[in-house]
Amino acid sequence: MRLAVGQMEPLLVDVHENLSKLRELLKEAEDNQVEVLVLPELCNSGYVFENLEEARFAAEEIPRGRFSEELRSWSKPDRLVVAGICEHTPQGLYNSAAVFAQGNHITTYRKIHLFLNERDWFSPGNEEPPVVEFKDAKFGVMVCFDWAFPETARVLTLKGAQVILHPSNLVLPYCQDAMVTRSIENSVYTATANRVGIERGIEFSGNSQITNTTGIRLTTLPRDEVGIAFVDIDPQAADGKMITKRNHVITDRKPELYTRLTETD
Repeated sequence: MRLAVGQMEPLLVDVHENLSKLRELLKEAEDNQVEVLVLPELCNSGYVFENLEEARFAAEEIPRGRFSEELRSWSKPDRLVVAGICEHTPQGLYNSAAVFAQGNHITTYRKIHLFLNERDWFSPGNEEPPVVEFKDAKFGVMVCFDWAFPETARVLTLKGAQVILHPSNLVLPYCQDAMVTRSIENSVYTATANRVGIERGIEFSGNSQITNTTGIRLTTLPRDEVGIAFVDIDPQAADGKMITKRNHVITDRKPELYTRLTETD
């Protein structure tokens, strides 16, 4: 299965230009026969909003917005795409990842762990991150700062995810390395699609990557390059959870000793 990450530089609150950039990445992915594509967080809107009005201006309803329609159309007849979208709902705005496959809207994940000023514009999601099935493989979805909470990737793994798709706008210098660890501790593939550029003084780190089940980076984009990187994977390789001949990363756990993880006080 051909898996790709797309790296782009959205322009802040410029939906028309961002649609053009999106189409370029979708065309490149199509030309390279990509089957599963991951695009960055908030790729329809940019990231460093100055006020709520900017975020509202760029937001769209999923799956009825212009970005959603482009993604839905690209997913026909037999592809899957995940992209970060600034989502408008009657309840407010969410930092969301929309999933489209085979011409249909499959699900929307609303980011649980909001980073810095995101909480000024967005409500946090309140549902478990999803796992979707496509071509006999299982794909989990998380967004950017979810990387800092290992429970997110573990929940996806326990739900059967073989590949974790990870739209991102990364700025901290060690985020990509953390996804190497998420791969190792869960024996899963990860695909992190990051953005590039500087926006209101915030520099994004690029280096979009795909890792295998032992944490090896299979492909990586440069820090400042726009485009896609792809690799052919076997998702079923993630079903083998033996980290040594006597250690299984899931069945060796001791959940009865981890109850402190769910305490709220």
